[in-house]
Amino acid sequence: MSGLDDLKFSAEQFSGIAPLFPLPNLVLFPHVVQALHVFESRYREMIEEVLKGDRLLCLGLLSRGWQQDYEGRPPVESTVCLGRLISHHRREDGTYNVLMVGLSRARIVEELAPSRSYRQVRLRLMDDQSLSDDEEISQRCERLQRDLMERFQQHLPASKASFQQLENLLGNHISLGMLTDLVGYSLDASVWTKQTLLCELDACRRAELLLNYLRRQTGDGETAESNDFPPRFSIN
Repeated sequence: MSGLDDLKFSAEQFSGIAPLFPLPNLVLFPHVVQALHVFESRYREMIEEVLKGDRLLCLGLLSRGWQQDYEGRPPVESTVCLGRLISHHRREDGTYNVLMVGLSRARIVEELAPSRSYRQVRLRLMDDQSLSDDEEISQRCERLQRDLMERFQQHLPASKASFQQLENLLGNHISLGMLTDLVGYSLDASVWTKQTLLCELDACRRAELLLNYLRRQTGDGETAESNDFPPRFSIN
């Protein structure tokens, strides 16, 4: 597979079971590409097996306290991102450099009994909530999308390349859900901030959370329309 084929994903053809790659310092979102260096023997075995099949695996955030049982099966946050390997390079020492694209949010239903050195889980895929056809709500979402794009532009490094990439996104008329995932992934925020965004299935609410975060980074005390959000985001 290559190009747009890597982004094609049929939920109906997904078996519901995927290898689990738990990490303590990374949250993957749909629509984004992440580079990974895989060096532990159990996860090298996982990559080898994944490459023989549909190339699907899920990336999950290790829960707090994972250090106590890292070599075993430490707890993982239940909301994960299912992704696909789109490129790989096996190094002379047996480690892998891979590129993984996020495809869908998912919830861990259960972890399978150990049969390999790596972990496997049964997943329930989760789509964003459908946007209402109500005109007032549609206008609100459009406003949030414009505001988020403007705030994110202010937050980007002042380089021509950054602004060009942003304008390319605008030109492609991406959805609000995709925009929130791209912005959330790009921010230099804590993994718990990003996990909160991954768990949120309402794209408008994700946009409000992101706007509040970006406003705090620029010292603007103004907040988005709703004020019943989780505690303030932490910062790396």
